[in-house]
Amino acid sequence: MTSQTDVKITVRDVVVEGSLTMPPGAKGIVLFAHGSGSSRFSTRNQYVAKVFNKEKIGTLLFDLLTRREEEEDIVTAEYRFNIGLLAERLVGTTEWLKNDPQTRHYSFGYFGASTGAAAALISAAKLPNDIAAVVSRGGRPDLATDYLPQVVAPTLLLVGSLDTVVIDLNEKAMNQMTNLKKLIIIPGATHLFEEPGKLEVVAKLSTDWFLRYLT
Repeated sequence: MTSQTDVKITVRDVVVEGSLTMPPGAKGIVLFAHGSGSSRFSTRNQYVAKVFNKEKIGTLLFDLLTRREEEEDIVTAEYRFNIGLLAERLVGTTEWLKNDPQTRHYSFGYFGASTGAAAALISAAKLPNDIAAVVSRGGRPDLATDYLPQVVAPTLLLVGSLDTVVIDLNEKAMNQMTNLKKLIIIPGATHLFEEPGKLEVVAKLSTDWFLRYLT
């Protein structure tokens, strides 16, 4: 039976909250790094996570910011582009999974959206021996420029065809990466992949990527 556990993870001087879902016979765990203005309750990320779970991939959806920070960010936008802070939280959360007796034997991957994708790529660069695969959905890899050549995990970049500015940013970022990488442009999709059927395509492509490289 699939188990779902609410977790509280201490990263330096703060506690971040998340939901860890582990299907029986899990082949690995994917950590979700959401973009600005989102949270672990994002319906898009929850949908993708459920698709992963059906394919025996464990998931950790968690908040990169504390509740107080999220409230401040709504007013000041102070945290949403603090990619260094977001990456620090993601690295700390990964280290927690590595040290927990229930999860330390699994391989790990990152699924990052928007600015969360930059945090995922920085974290993957900092943990080259621990991160097996990365997927970026409508991501901003350009915000991780200094770290891109250091990423070794196979990386899939997914961008909507109508998200023209982000397509350009992804193409330029991919040219700086030396790892195995692939850019797929999904026809008729905008930045959030809200059009009918587009998020399903994201979930399918991401699942295939993780099944190939996470295990």
